[in-house]
Amino acid sequence: MNKGISSIPINLRVYSPHVLNLTLIDLPGITKVPVGDQPPDIEYQIREMIMQFITRENCLILAVTPANTDLANSDALKLAKEVDPQGLRTIGVITKLDLMDEGTDARDVLENKLLPLRRGYVGVVNRSQKDIDGKKDIKAAMLAERKFFLSHPAYRHIADRMGTPHLQKVLNQQLTNHIRDTLPNFRNKLQGQLLSIEHEVEAYKNFKPEDPTRKTKALLQMVQQFAVDFEKRIEGSGDQVDTLELSGGAKINRIFHERFPFEIVKMEFNEKELRREISYAIKNIHGIRTGLFTPDMAFEAIVKKQIVKLKGPSLKSVDLVIQELINTVKKCTKKLANFPRLCEETERIVANHIREREGKTKDQVLLLIDIQVSYINTNHEDFIGFANAQQRSSQVHKKNTIGNQGTNLPPSRQIVIRKGWLTISNIGIMKGGSKGYWFVLTAESLSWYKDDEEKEKKYMLPLDNLKVRDVEKSFMSSKHIFALFNTEQRNVYKDYRFLELACDSQEDVDSWKASLLRAGVYPDKSLTESDENGQAENFSMDPQLERQVETIRNLVDSYMSIINKCIRDLIPKTIMHLMINNVKDFINSELLAQLYSSEDQNTLMEESAEQAQRRDEMLRMYQALKEALVIIGDINTATTFTPAPPPVDDSWIQHSRRSPPPSPTTQRRPTLSAPLARPTAGRGPAPAIPSPGPHSGAPPVPFRPGPLPPFPSASDALGAPPQVPSRPTRAPPSVPRRPPPAVPGRPS
Repeated sequence: MNKGISSIPINLRVYSPHVLNLTLIDLPGITKVPVGDQPPDIEYQIREMIMQFITRENCLILAVTPANTDLANSDALKLAKEVDPQGLRTIGVITKLDLMDEGTDARDVLENKLLPLRRGYVGVVNRSQKDIDGKKDIKAAMLAERKFFLSHPAYRHIADRMGTPHLQKVLNQQLTNHIRDTLPNFRNKLQGQLLSIEHEVEAYKNFKPEDPTRKTKALLQMVQQFAVDFEKRIEGSGDQVDTLELSGGAKINRIFHERFPFEIVKMEFNEKELRREISYAIKNIHGIRTGLFTPDMAFEAIVKKQIVKLKGPSLKSVDLVIQELINTVKKCTKKLANFPRLCEETERIVANHIREREGKTKDQVLLLIDIQVSYINTNHEDFIGFANAQQRSSQVHKKNTIGNQGTNLPPSRQIVIRKGWLTISNIGIMKGGSKGYWFVLTAESLSWYKDDEEKEKKYMLPLDNLKVRDVEKSFMSSKHIFALFNTEQRNVYKDYRFLELACDSQEDVDSWKASLLRAGVYPDKSLTESDENGQAENFSMDPQLERQVETIRNLVDSYMSIINKCIRDLIPKTIMHLMINNVKDFINSELLAQLYSSEDQNTLMEESAEQAQRRDEMLRMYQALKEALVIIGDINTATTFTPAPPPVDDSWIQHSRRSPPPSPTTQRRPTLSAPLARPTAGRGPAPAIPSPGPHSGAPPVPFRPGPLPPFPSASDALGAPPQVPSRPTRAPPSVPRRPPPAVPGRPS
């Protein structure tokens, strides 16, 4: 309330056709001593406030100094030098030129000779307090200022470069220069903004609220775009590729060729249980009699039971595909979010159609399984037959091998099933951290290398007697882990019973487990039920029955491999035909008709309030950016440019606090300096010296005020005032009554 300051500016806008488009920030002068209620650190506060403004690169600094004070001690020039050492943004302004002592002037300063600045000085004469109290208007003040400069003998030769109008022009030209300098970066920024919103604005360009057919056109365009986006996501496309996760057709492909086979093999039957079922079937078929031959009806009973088990994985694959189709529909309807009712109805209609197709697709999938159950084709070309099955069972019996990992492996077992990066987690813990390796899986072994160049092999692990099981994810780790172990309780790798392998996602884990299943490494299914254990312990077979069981077991393996191959081929084709292609056809041909019949068109095409506001803002911004770029182009070609003046030696500002040189504005008392500094300027009778003698130039000095003798001695160190000692040497030659040889030699 009393002489305090605030960094919050008071904004005053002046509208007039007679002023230039400039923004002036009037900063307070630096107060050395607190006044009124000002805090003790008022000088620091004002300095900090000033620095906040003048440190900006887009700010021109007007260093205002009164002419009746010492310019070398100007705080304004000192602060400007700190933030603008090159002097590109600093313009000196000299005020109160009309208040200088009689006989003194600031001509050398205004001509930028004595204390130079790179952009020089501009002198102004403002209204005095008497003028303000007398209601002197601005026009009259400008005329008075002009008259002052034109009538003053020291300033009239530079009057066209003095005054408030000239300062306005200088500032406006610097503003123009600054705009031209910043235009390239500004143009690039505008073009970047234009490109960033152009794609979004594209959907709004054809928006015409007064067009009665607008909603119909928009509805047609959006349904067509939805159909195109859905097909691209299913069939694949080069544009708008998702690089973060699998989606659409890629995910369905993974379901067909990784997840579905994995589900089939995951329901692999338990070996002991299967053999027990085969033996029961053989005994029940023989009944009271003891059979001499292996009954084929036992084979059919077991095979049909195993085929029926395929219904679960097949139906699950249908559910997975349906879920992915619905997710794809939701992603495609994001572009319809501008119209909430249209988006909601589209999702509902397409989802209902997918649910309708779900029933037909599942019926067809179950029909395929039932077809396989209805007739067991033992004449299939890939079926081994009874003779080969018996021969194989005898070989197995002789070799007494367990499982499907034989010693004499066909060449097909050497084919690489999968490659990829895995992290060995449990071994890494012992050695200070998990470590990633490049793993190569074949039907015979699992090998890992230092990197994917496969030059430095770390280890090769045979797959004999190995099984896989899940490992619970640690709360401290983001990895998903599964483990390999030996069914005979042997160490898997060196001293480790388990080999824990980590992946980045659960999908990678499932994919690796599916690949291991193809190599014959099955999930661990330990029997925990006591009655099954009891039956297994009490169950025994004679050698003849054991051979028959082994024969049926081989026949079941052979026939189920044929069925699995057939089902793995037919189920994806069935889903593709009855579900995916049908949904695509529905979207292309019937979706629009169902939308028209579901609700009124005006209701469907109702925009949300947020969307209408966003559209208007985006269109306004787009138009403003385009107009701004056009204006920038006009400025580039239509405005003039003034290059920056060359650098000057302004080091005097840095040394001004230690030993300030006297500026002409401080020479208020001695009249000697005015004519001495400008001996060639016609200033009336001042140069005329009547005394003819050699000492005639000296007498006026003692008759001037007393402080003159110490004045030059105080600044001798810098040699700034050379006028006083040079006065006696220049005065005698200028007297016309000297001897004749000297008169023509010194006419100038």
